[in-house]
Amino acid sequence: MPLPLPDHAVSTRVRSGGEHPLSAVEQSVDSLTQITLGAAVGEATLGRRVGNKAPLWGAFFGTLPDLDVVINPFVSEITSLAFHRGLSHSFLVVVVAAPLLAWMVSRIHASDGADWRAWTPLVLLTLVTHIILDTLTSYGTQVFAPLSDTRAAIPSIFIIDPVYTIPLALGLLIALKWRPTATARRRSNYIGLAVSTVYLCLTLGIKSHVESVFASSLEAQGKPHTEVFTQPTPFNTILWNGMVQDEGGTWTGQYSLFDSSGQIEFEYVPKNDHLLQGHMSDPAIDVLRWFSKGYYTVSQENGTTRLHDLRFGRTDLGLRSEGRYLFTFVLKQGPDGAFVNFAHTRPPFRPDDQLLRRFVNRIAGEERSSSQAVLQID
Repeated sequence: MPLPLPDHAVSTRVRSGGEHPLSAVEQSVDSLTQITLGAAVGEATLGRRVGNKAPLWGAFFGTLPDLDVVINPFVSEITSLAFHRGLSHSFLVVVVAAPLLAWMVSRIHASDGADWRAWTPLVLLTLVTHIILDTLTSYGTQVFAPLSDTRAAIPSIFIIDPVYTIPLALGLLIALKWRPTATARRRSNYIGLAVSTVYLCLTLGIKSHVESVFASSLEAQGKPHTEVFTQPTPFNTILWNGMVQDEGGTWTGQYSLFDSSGQIEFEYVPKNDHLLQGHMSDPAIDVLRWFSKGYYTVSQENGTTRLHDLRFGRTDLGLRSEGRYLFTFVLKQGPDGAFVNFAHTRPPFRPDDQLLRRFVNRIAGEERSSSQAVLQID
């Protein structure tokens, strides 16, 4: 729909006090990655001309789009969820905003001899690369807002990926030891950018291969095999989760590049839409179905209804029977009984040594036993 937010996203101003869906650690590390990328792009764009001001402003503009979270204390959970990675992450918006922001920076540094035309590529490239990197994670980014609220996502990296960030940071830090006009400074920064970019391209190639494996396995088992959603598990691009929907639920499975067979064991997670009967058009349900892209399941206990987003995994990394979904939304009803808001609840994620060993073994190709496919939802 051609709106900056889904029209239901402003239906209530009641704030439930829930937290942002991403944990504080994930937000911090994600911001660090974007700051590093922005600084490296800024240095590559204008570092030779304005010195250290280029990576500093690049770092600022590299994290600027994520400051859309400042509205969270003043709006409902619905609006917050719909607005994050919305207008501030739109290609259309940044193309219009970049010259204006560049003009403001040029006014601050008028004595440096770089006018707004020189600063515009720095601002534009740092904002655009931020958006591109976000689209490679599973959260979803409204890259065409306000013309469309479609959430673009081609998840090929986990939100925290040291293999991407460390080479980028090392290249930048080494570069900053040299004077702005030094060839070694540019070369070091370019190398960091090149290594991280090649890695991103490699993850996209891996993702394409993984999707073909999932599709072939699903087809062989007589299950739906089009529009397969795949994403890497935490901190690696070897073990992947995959899922595909049918009318009543979602088939989910795991595949490691080191698996001896391309035959994947799938678990069926029903949507349980019957628990939402009569509420499908309610504001909270509408925005959560849009946000989750249909990859959800609903549970109900003691009169409380919860919607769980399947894309973000479980506390057991899908390897045990006691996992709880990390993205769970407790639905809130208004006076008329409609679901008008929600609160995000995030169970503690403290993997023990045994789970970490099992995770490493699963990455290495050890198959998951069928007894581990049982799930407890709470």
